[in-house]
Parts: sequence; structure tokens; C-alpha cells
Amino acid sequence: MKLTLKIWRQKSAKDKGKLSKYKLDNISEHMSFLEMLDVLNEKIVHEGKEEPIAFDHDCREGICGMCSLVINGVAHGPDAGITTCQLHMRRFKDGDTIVIEPFRARAFPVVKDLVVDRSSFDRIIQAGGFISVNTGNVQDANNLPIAKPIADRAMDAAACIGCGACVAACKNASAMLFVAAKVGHLGLLPQGQPEREARVGNMIQQMDEEVFGSCTNYGECEAVCPKEISLDFITRLNQDYRKQLVP
Repeated sequence: MKLTLKIWRQKSAKDKGKLSKYKLDNISEHMSFLEMLDVLNEKIVHEGKEEPIAFDHDCREGICGMCSLVINGVAHGPDAGITTCQLHMRRFKDGDTIVIEPFRARAFPVVKDLVVDRSSFDRIIQAGGFISVNTGNVQDANNLPIAKPIADRAMDAAACIGCGACVAACKNASAMLFVAAKVGHLGLLPQGQPEREARVGNMIQQMDEEVFGSCTNYGECEAVCPKEISLDFITRLNQDYRKQLVP
């Protein structure tokens, strides 16, 4: 498979950056997208004319969310319900031109090339995405029964890996789906009830301080989420926030 790649190159956060063109031959359709980038970097190193392309990755199993790229204008690429590392080259055709960019958001400043700083998500979690109540010793498994529909719903929200695709896809760069998922999985469980209102207020306040945009219900966040987290959690977040504002 022959490919033309247009990849965002940016030496540092202060550099303007630009799209650079690369040609690749003999790419197997069985390669993952990141393996294809590995092949390109090996070629760049061998030629010795420029530095290899910087991009984030870790588990390469769709778990960590580090492999966050915008591929042909879509966060994580053309396949639904997967991360970039789970995308395979068989999804493309011989002779295709592929445009690869970093996640674009004011709250996700570019560090280098395709790497962005997503520490804003960490600060939102630090503001309230936890349970700090002293629960004492671990209880027996069946000591605190939770109805299966609630447990399942909480697990749906907990599936969020914090990759930031929702932000990259939103025209307002909103982090509402991320915050809603983190608030939702704790707020649904009994252990999360004592801090429920404070959690919502603190996390939304921090989200606003990180200059994420507002949600206008376009639904692009749900469409690109690799864990397919529902917009329903944003509705739940708004309801909880209203209760926090109006006791």
C-alpha cells in the first residue's frame, strides 16, 4: 500500500507549526495506525534530515487514551468506538492521502508535533473526581447492595478513558462529556452521595477555569467517543448542577 501523509509538525509550543508531506510504500493493511507511524519514523531516522515525529502512545490496546490523533478531520479516525491505536491500515486504500493532526483545543496546547498537554483533565479530576469520605475497613461484597441497572449505568460512565476526543470533536471544545462521565459514575453509587453536590460544583468550576467551551448539544462528542459514552450523562450532570445551584 502506498500512502501520502500530511502530518502536523511543530517544534515547540511557541512554534507556529505546519503540515509536512511524507510518502510511504509497502505499508501492510494488517498494520495498526501507530505501527504505520513507527515505520515512518524509522524512515525519517534513517534519512537523518529531521527529527522523528512526536506522538503519544502507551498501552496500544485501547485502554489508556494516550494515542489521540485527528485523522482526516475525525478524532481517533474513521472507525467508531475505537482509539487511534486500534485503527488498522485496512481501513484505508492504496494511494490515499491521510491528514494527521493533534487534538485542537485551547485547553489542550500543543507540546510538540502531535503531542498535546491534557493536564487540564487532571486538574478537573483533582477538583472533585474522587470519594474522600472515610469509609473505614473494606465491606463485604454483598454488604452494600446496588441494583444492577444502577451498577451497569455507573460502569458505562466509568468506561471513560479521558482521551479528550470529545473536546477535539466539539466545535466549542467543550469538556462536558468527560466531566459528565466522571461525575456520573461516582454520583450513581452510594459511596458517592455525601459529596455529590460539591463534586459537581467543583468540577464544573474547574472546567470553566480551564477555558473549555460550553456544550451546545451537537453530539459530536458522543459520535467520536471510543467508549461510546452517551449524551444522557450530560443531561444528568446539568440536573445535578441545577440542584447544586438551587438547594
